[in-house]
Amino acid sequence: MGPSEKGSDVQARKIADYSVYALVRVLICLIQTLPLSACAAVSRQLGRFCWHVLKLRRDVVEENLRCAFPELSQSERDRIALAMWEHLLLMVMEIAHAPRKVRRTNWRRHSAEPGMKSVLQRLIDERPTVLISGHVGNFEMGGYMLALHGFPMHTVARPLDNPYLDRFVTRFRESTGQYMLPKQGSGRQIALLMEKGGTISLLGDQHAGANGCWVDFFGRPASTHKAVAVFTLSGKAPTAVCASLRGDRPLYMEMHVADIVDPSAEDFCLGTIPLLTEWYTRQLEGLIRQAPQQYWWVHRRWKGQPADRRELRRLRRRQQAA
Repeated sequence: MGPSEKGSDVQARKIADYSVYALVRVLICLIQTLPLSACAAVSRQLGRFCWHVLKLRRDVVEENLRCAFPELSQSERDRIALAMWEHLLLMVMEIAHAPRKVRRTNWRRHSAEPGMKSVLQRLIDERPTVLISGHVGNFEMGGYMLALHGFPMHTVARPLDNPYLDRFVTRFRESTGQYMLPKQGSGRQIALLMEKGGTISLLGDQHAGANGCWVDFFGRPASTHKAVAVFTLSGKAPTAVCASLRGDRPLYMEMHVADIVDPSAEDFCLGTIPLLTEWYTRQLEGLIRQAPQQYWWVHRRWKGQPADRRELRRLRRRQQAA
């Protein structure tokens, strides 16, 4: 491919990315004109359309729910799937409304903190803190609300492929005092942050490939990133597993804490990556079971088997010996 062809491809990609960005901005403007009650009604109708008509990722959702809840009937799992689509759509609408409706002067109208007292005590400590959540509830609003309360958050996330959307989403995430760190290449920043006693927030339910730490998630092996446990153990950081679950109305979040561990405590018994990873994965599973309709069953959490890691090692040894 010549330079002119590469240049035209880059230009075409920029135009496509900006077109998508412009469309998203228009949709957000339309959403912001609706009251939250209307957003909830629209989400219900669009959720039915996505599940019953478009059948978006239906095979993935059904397979995930069969793995997670084999004891439920098909109709019960279908109800969870339908409610999940309604949740995902309403989540987007809540994020669109949050900058205009949620402020430091009225946060009590939009959030409750059952069990958060112990976490707040850690956040004002001089030691670093690690907060682990997952794709459950409105996890975007979790960091947004904690930063709104005056607790600076550093959240690790992969940048979006669309640079225009990535800048737009980052502005929302950082608007209340949350700071975003890229998933790749931020190790030095995180190390400095831990030394200074900062707070790091991560998602603990992302697939880590064949080299990840394999632990059971809803009774099935799932590859999990080791870095989450490394941050806790290397920094001796108190670590909490929590989630921002939607309450009884739109844009009302309940901050739930499943458990907290402290590596400096005398009774701490999770001093290895597998043990700590198994612990926080089990806690995440418990939070998901509280509100299964608010989990992202659309993404493939289970990929491959632990044997894939052994096969990868054998392949590397053969390549080194050749």
